[in-house]
Amino acid sequence: MHASLGMSSSSSSSSYSSLLFTTLALVLLCSQLTIAKEQYHEFVVKEATATRLCGTQRVMTVNGEFPGPTVEVSEGDALIVRVVNRGSYNVTVHWHGVRQMRTGWSDGPEFVTQCPIRPGNSYTYRFTVAGQEGTLWWHAHSSWLRATVHGALLIRPRTGVPYPFNGGKPPATEIPIILGEWWNMNPIDVVRTATRTGAAPNISDALTVNGQPGDLYKCSSNGTTTFAVKSGETNLLRFINAALNTELFVSLAGHTMTVVGADASYTKPYATSVLMIAPGQTTDVLVTFDQAPGRYYLAARAYASAQGVPFDNTTTTAIFDYGAANTTSTISSPAMPTLPAYNDTATATAFTTSLRGLRKAELPTRVDESLFFTVGVGLFNCSSGQTCGGPNNTRFAASMNNVSFVLPSTTSILQAHYTSGGAASAPGVFTSDFPANPPVQFDYTAQNVSRALWQPVPGTKVYRLKYGAVVQLVLQGTNVFAAENHPIHLHGYDFYILAEGFGNFDVATDTAKFNLDDPPMRNTVGVPVNGWAVIRFVADNPGVWLMHCHLDVHITWGLAMAFLVEDGVGELESLEAPPADLPVC
Repeated sequence: MHASLGMSSSSSSSSYSSLLFTTLALVLLCSQLTIAKEQYHEFVVKEATATRLCGTQRVMTVNGEFPGPTVEVSEGDALIVRVVNRGSYNVTVHWHGVRQMRTGWSDGPEFVTQCPIRPGNSYTYRFTVAGQEGTLWWHAHSSWLRATVHGALLIRPRTGVPYPFNGGKPPATEIPIILGEWWNMNPIDVVRTATRTGAAPNISDALTVNGQPGDLYKCSSNGTTTFAVKSGETNLLRFINAALNTELFVSLAGHTMTVVGADASYTKPYATSVLMIAPGQTTDVLVTFDQAPGRYYLAARAYASAQGVPFDNTTTTAIFDYGAANTTSTISSPAMPTLPAYNDTATATAFTTSLRGLRKAELPTRVDESLFFTVGVGLFNCSSGQTCGGPNNTRFAASMNNVSFVLPSTTSILQAHYTSGGAASAPGVFTSDFPANPPVQFDYTAQNVSRALWQPVPGTKVYRLKYGAVVQLVLQGTNVFAAENHPIHLHGYDFYILAEGFGNFDVATDTAKFNLDDPPMRNTVGVPVNGWAVIRFVADNPGVWLMHCHLDVHITWGLAMAFLVEDGVGELESLEAPPADLPVC
């Protein structure tokens, strides 16, 4: 033993350097490990009383709050959220935009990754927020409960890691702004009434900012959301569109907004006076409050791209006030921004196509799966004995590649996949024959699409992907019944948006429009009205991942499908085992 201590000075120096390097590496590793934390939260889903638009009603909430509690984490933190259902409806919670690497059991869509949490029961969601910074959110993923069961998920850089904007300086204040919709009746009753007849559901009675309609609605001025800010400060506004069915234009009177992030991915700074945010999307903007001290309206109203389709045409407002010390500011009316016309597709397009990724994209050049999915609405013919409230005695439907998605009812797709040992299908639950291309090719955006193409086929079909496959997907809008901008959300993944355009996608000419340098990365893409969008991602997260329109009226009608991503090699490329408390159907 002692002989081993005898060494030359050079070897001693070398060993010391090696030991020092190892020690430093361990110190750095330990410091990184201490930065990431584990957080525990309890969400109690229960009814509470809310007064809006001159009336009082009972609404579903989390912990009695509407909107629900804001969850704040640093990148790398682990979340443990126990959801206790003390309400009267089945419920699940979806962590919108969280990658859920190998933790698909915590993704949340009912009958896709789990059975719902029944009244009186509970379920604990466990996952890590890794490799993502910015604004995401959480919401119920059962029926229309997310109208009031939702909240913000704020992801900051780890301690000591600067923001990649504003010169690295943290903003003076960070302000979550949740845009939503309000009905003067129970949203569950709204969708159930419509589903019974196949008619379109009632439109909302108000739009909201952080749960409040604002000054332009009756009986609402006293509750108007107000943000106190200081003159000269630069603040980070974290916008979330939690509305069920309404894409929104947003503007702040007298101020420029600089977009620095979208869907928890950083963007190159983009200065604008107006945002267009679709349901499911988030947008982070910097605003310097450099105007004359006073009160300024933030206003939002619909971007309604479908012709002849009813929509909520009201305007919600909140107030930014940095004139509190000036007594006249509380007397004078706030300045009001100019918002685009409801059908201003040019402004919506200018906004979405101006977003660029902050850094050069890590974009695979090879494509293993080249897919083409049509997205749109349609109509089911009325069967004998049915009550049909749609146009000309039909029932509204929606589909991808002419398949109108039907949720299972006896178990979730992920459970059926796992318990079957990865079988290609599970009888009575799902099949793996979702088409890679439209079953029938036609002029998708024609002025008059043949009525023979209006009726989709109901089914619970998934598309299987090999682990690691590079997927390129063309999402093509159709003009069946009514063309519309469709915000398509993919669970479990971020993707690059390579391009978007109008008309029918033409591989011969439109491929040249791809941005392969700095495309924006998102989890929800707006497929333009009578147009297309192309996305690309790597299937590196095993599990079952729902892809659907985030207009809840459309997912109710079946505008959805699911990818089944197979396990790769070894534990780190495989889905974790289901937790012991996974709800049963």
